[in-house]
Amino acid sequence: MPVHAQQTSGTPDDSSTASPADLAAALRAAGVEFDDSPLTRALYSSDASLYRVVPSTVVKARSADDVIAAHEVARALRMPVTMRGAGTSIAGNAVGSGIVVDTRRFNRVLAIDPDARTARVEPGVVHADLQREAALYGLRFGPDPSSHSRCTVGGMIGNNACGSRALGYGRTVDNVESLRVLYGNGELALEQGEQGGRAVGRTATRLAAVGDANLAHLRTEFGRFGRQVSGYGLEHLLPERRRVERFLVGSEGSLATVLEATVRLVDDRVERRLLVLGYPTMAEAADAVPALLGAAPGRLVACEGMDSRIVDLVREKGSPVPELPRGHGWLFAEVAGEDATDAVRRLVAAGAALDTRLVDDPREAAALWRIREDGAGLAGRSLPTPAYGGWEDAAVPPEHLGAWLRDFEELLRAHGLQGIPYGHFGDGCVHCRIDFPFRPGDPASAGVFRDFMTACATRLRDYRGTLSGEHGDGRVRGELLPLMYDETSLALFRQVKTVCDPDGILNPGIIAEPVAITDDLRPVRPRAPVTPGLRLVHDGGDLGAAVHRCTGVGKCVAPRTAGVMCPSYLATSDERDSTRGRARVLQETLDGGLLRGGLKDPAVADALDLCLACKGCSSDCPSGVDMATYKSEVLHQRHDVAGLRRPRSHLFLGQLPRWARLTAPLARPANLLLRVGPLAALAKWAAGIDHRRSVPRFASPTLRKATGASHTHDAPPDVWIWADSFTDHFFPNSGLAAIRFLESHGLTVRVIREDACCGLTWITTGQLDRARDIVGRTVRTLTPYVRSGVPVLALEPSCLASLRSDAGELCDAEEADAVASGLLSFAELVERLDLPLPDLTGVEVVAQPHCHHSAIIGWDTDQRLLERAGAHVTKVAGCCGLAGNFGVEKGHYEVSVAVAETHLLPAVRGHMDAVFLADGMSCRVQLDDLAQVPTQHLAELFASRI
Repeated sequence: MPVHAQQTSGTPDDSSTASPADLAAALRAAGVEFDDSPLTRALYSSDASLYRVVPSTVVKARSADDVIAAHEVARALRMPVTMRGAGTSIAGNAVGSGIVVDTRRFNRVLAIDPDARTARVEPGVVHADLQREAALYGLRFGPDPSSHSRCTVGGMIGNNACGSRALGYGRTVDNVESLRVLYGNGELALEQGEQGGRAVGRTATRLAAVGDANLAHLRTEFGRFGRQVSGYGLEHLLPERRRVERFLVGSEGSLATVLEATVRLVDDRVERRLLVLGYPTMAEAADAVPALLGAAPGRLVACEGMDSRIVDLVREKGSPVPELPRGHGWLFAEVAGEDATDAVRRLVAAGAALDTRLVDDPREAAALWRIREDGAGLAGRSLPTPAYGGWEDAAVPPEHLGAWLRDFEELLRAHGLQGIPYGHFGDGCVHCRIDFPFRPGDPASAGVFRDFMTACATRLRDYRGTLSGEHGDGRVRGELLPLMYDETSLALFRQVKTVCDPDGILNPGIIAEPVAITDDLRPVRPRAPVTPGLRLVHDGGDLGAAVHRCTGVGKCVAPRTAGVMCPSYLATSDERDSTRGRARVLQETLDGGLLRGGLKDPAVADALDLCLACKGCSSDCPSGVDMATYKSEVLHQRHDVAGLRRPRSHLFLGQLPRWARLTAPLARPANLLLRVGPLAALAKWAAGIDHRRSVPRFASPTLRKATGASHTHDAPPDVWIWADSFTDHFFPNSGLAAIRFLESHGLTVRVIREDACCGLTWITTGQLDRARDIVGRTVRTLTPYVRSGVPVLALEPSCLASLRSDAGELCDAEEADAVASGLLSFAELVERLDLPLPDLTGVEVVAQPHCHHSAIIGWDTDQRLLERAGAHVTKVAGCCGLAGNFGVEKGHYEVSVAVAETHLLPAVRGHMDAVFLADGMSCRVQLDDLAQVPTQHLAELFASRI
């Protein structure tokens, strides 16, 4: 059994006697921005790994001076310091007990030299942002990890990240030309490769001496194959390969801190072809890899393995998946270059696959690569019980991959575990999430985890493989390094650590002085029980299990997105306002420790305050986090269970359908009164509405009144329309337009006469007991209609989405499922009935899908109908920023506008002559308030062209 050399985890500041006050005073004197609040420390206590280590403080660096100052304080106080980019480390490389430095604001692309094909960047620049700037010159940074939308270049350098296309473009280490670094000993140095193997500077000279003294050992034990990432890259200290800057790559911030990097770029103007090969099993797919590598040398840019069970998860979510060849294990083989077509033919001949498919459509290829990118999150919920990282990215020389994969599956069975392998098969690197039987409050339950990890490391030694193929050793594999390396190698790790960081302040517990792999495990921490108001059907009624769905992969902290998640983070760039940040705070309140007030803790209110309950994470998060649902539950626990006073806005906006129903007979005078300035101001104050917001006009008459829905009819219609509260009382024209369009095609249409509310506003404000009664009554009301065989149309997307997603959380009646599947959106109805479409040739449409429409219903049908009708469609990404009561409430106006500025308002300014399509009430109100542009429901657009 391997032993750990030194334990650095546990309480903050293990190696320092400095008090929190001393640390705060020193950072303040150094002019550094920091935050040592319990909320922020909770946010940064975990990365994407299994580990939780609470920092003393978090420094938010904006420049090299900030980083240098933080390190000077750390050295003076003997305080650990850990660098952090996007916090997507799977191995636990980005958590630490002292100072954590967040570099995401230290993020400029300083220069791109298209002739030299290099880019000079600050460490916090996001990989995707560098790619966007390089693309202007037809270039790209070669490595592309699956977290490319949010991971930082500094983090990639720390872990020696690789990604899918490392087969063609190399690892991060192969693409670094120079680094400006701050060593742990305080030396500032520019380490660069053009020195011809000469070491310059005190620290580099001493490192070179280590290489010179151990030539034979370094030549035989290091750099043996491409994915040997574990440990330190000592092969770069050999005289014939001496590149000190590359030696520092993959050192996980334990030797030096990167202040600036110059990286190599490659030509991106090449033909790419994606060939998918199908095999009976993943092991048989692995067997084919050596033949594929030999069939297209230098042309195979990527060769990725994908298990059919991961793809099945995407299909179960209702997301479209391009056609794939027969098989249960696939290889995604991408070739590039002028002879790409010929290379594909050679791959088909060499692959011996069950079936193959050449994916010609770039959109289909992009969809398949997105599934691969989301592999970690999808694999984490691919089994009946939660699956975890840990044995995450071991690699072997590719010629041994099939044999290793069979051994690996045998080890899983022997330990009673399951896992779904996928990964960079062309590089011999396998990813897997495994259902380790961790139990909250039971540290002994980590025993299977330790035994399995040790057994795998022992078996891997037979193949001369590597514990880490791209994510680094971190906390999860450092203790196992003695099973991969001999004592001479381990002594060299300690020696170079002493040269670079003699006081051991840089990311302690990593590589040279590893902590035990079972120290600080999150999944075994005690968890406070909560009796939920929602059923939490996907998590067995366990709020703790629900919030722990977030494993930290961080798709929600991407600074740009084409989806919905996470609008408030896009507006503020604050970790607190991300889906991950909120999940971390909720985990901390339930697991105890830092936030001792439980769900009543003020930090919980702070973290959830700017959650728009947009549902974007429920579809965009690969781990299936649904923060809107968790927020509803937490508000219920805080106000209904714990008795904290509710905001006024909950009592008015949270019960808006009720007030609208009561106001309906007096709608005209009410609208007139609300146009009187002092009365409107008083009403807004009483309701908790921001004074800059308008108050929507009450409909007179309502949709049901206008259509005579109160009258009885003998014969059933061809279509029923459900008059949801928003359509009925605020936007009846949407319903009237739907009737005109449907009747123009000879259909009989009637509006359901009974009052039936989806309960959405009660749900989003956490008034779950009342919501349960409302939703239950609505389900009972609508069940006979949906079971009659007559299509039932729902016009307001948020109300339809609520019955499709929230009703089942409140009602366990069989009828809830029937209603959820029986209601149709307007686009779904038109497509199901195969109705003729209006001629929209030449019409430019800018569409803002309601967030719930995108996340729960899906907007593909709407887009398909518009394009078939001849319209030119611009779909606006992201959220409008109003999101029901959120953007109307006092205190949220600025963020609501900032969210609108991320996507919606720029789209409006760029298409002033377009038709603006917005089915959701929130989106229509936001566009009216902020842009003063007329909007239409899809039904209104279609009806206008009859």
